[in-house]
Amino acid sequence: MRVLVLGSGGREHALAWKLAQSPKLTKLFIAPGNPGCEEVGECVDLDLCNIPAVVRWAKLNGIDLVVPGPEAILVEGIVDAVREAGIRAFGPTKSAAELEKSKIFAKNLMRHHGIPTADYAVFERHEDAKNYLDSREDGPVVVKADGLAAGKGAIVCKNLAEANAAIDRCMLSSEFGDAGSRVVIEECLRGEELSVLALTDGKTIAPLASSQDHKAIYEGDTGPNTGGMGAYSPAPLMTPKLMDSVISKVLVPTVHAMNADGRRFRGVLYAGIMVTGAGPKVLEYNVRFGDPETQPLMMRLDSDLLELMVAVCDGKLADQEIKWKDDPAVCVVMSSAGYPGKYKKGDAISGLAEANALPNAHVFHAGTSKKKDTILTSGGRVLGVTALGKDIPAAIKNAYAAVDLVSFDGAYFRKDIAQKALSRL
Repeated sequence: MRVLVLGSGGREHALAWKLAQSPKLTKLFIAPGNPGCEEVGECVDLDLCNIPAVVRWAKLNGIDLVVPGPEAILVEGIVDAVREAGIRAFGPTKSAAELEKSKIFAKNLMRHHGIPTADYAVFERHEDAKNYLDSREDGPVVVKADGLAAGKGAIVCKNLAEANAAIDRCMLSSEFGDAGSRVVIEECLRGEELSVLALTDGKTIAPLASSQDHKAIYEGDTGPNTGGMGAYSPAPLMTPKLMDSVISKVLVPTVHAMNADGRRFRGVLYAGIMVTGAGPKVLEYNVRFGDPETQPLMMRLDSDLLELMVAVCDGKLADQEIKWKDDPAVCVVMSSAGYPGKYKKGDAISGLAEANALPNAHVFHAGTSKKKDTILTSGGRVLGVTALGKDIPAAIKNAYAAVDLVSFDGAYFRKDIAQKALSRL
């Protein structure tokens, strides 16, 4: 099969890396890709914002399967356009992608169908949001921009003063553009966060291995949220009993709710879960693979990813069995100094070949470019250094051993990725 992966980040590199291992693959293209993707396929300079052009290219080049990575093109209807051209597309339609596009849509769906989530209120006017906060007792709340904000639109506020500032950022300063024109203010859930990803063709739901993301920029989960500073899989917090609860209370009713609303969901359903004293509650939905969860998941996946994706597209997921390596995997994100704020680009990266040469380690490119033979930084999150190990302590050690071999000016990474798991071993 001829496959086209759309995107340029660490998630897309990891997906391409895994797809390239399929015996069913004849040719792999990544658009636009990154220097890391060049190791496993052919990078193509396509403008993903121009969906008709992407579809034309796919038709002209005999593509059998298109795999969109980023959420932005999913909510713009890339899957609808590709399928209308008679090509398989792995992911949800534009109407189904509303689940991630709008937090208000997602929260209302959960409330209507009894899916556990934080209590919330929705506001379209700045003064109404302010008045609501004035009516509350002081304490922690979460302010969320309604639309897509690259993983940075959920602002956890310790008190109402911070919440007022967050509302100003969203609705007055337009820090998140149109995404912040409407906001959700919700109770701040207490507990520990897990990432639950599942493949679904709208009929069958196949949960993937558990994982845990680290969204805050600093150790100890402090500082502003990022797109993710690291992840590991499996997460010991996710017991079989807890997974059963997430499946029955979250995944199954969500897929049923989308079907009932005429938005059949096919692709990856990602539920960010807070494990609270009252059980699992949904923090947010994503409608695509998470980044950086995808990196450790692809390192552990022992099944043919291409075969699984085709089964989802064809409505035959029930015929598949997903197998996993027993070894855990840990991904440490190396970012540019200043991220998630302003950061510089164009610094040379060294040590990539040495890190990739380590057994059970792989460096996935997230924000890199290439000038002649030199790999340069070009994004906030630059690399996802990922490694397997016989157990979680070994995977942590192997990942950081690879990190130590890679360097660029101002390189920053958290030193506590996967430490939460150690207390549960």
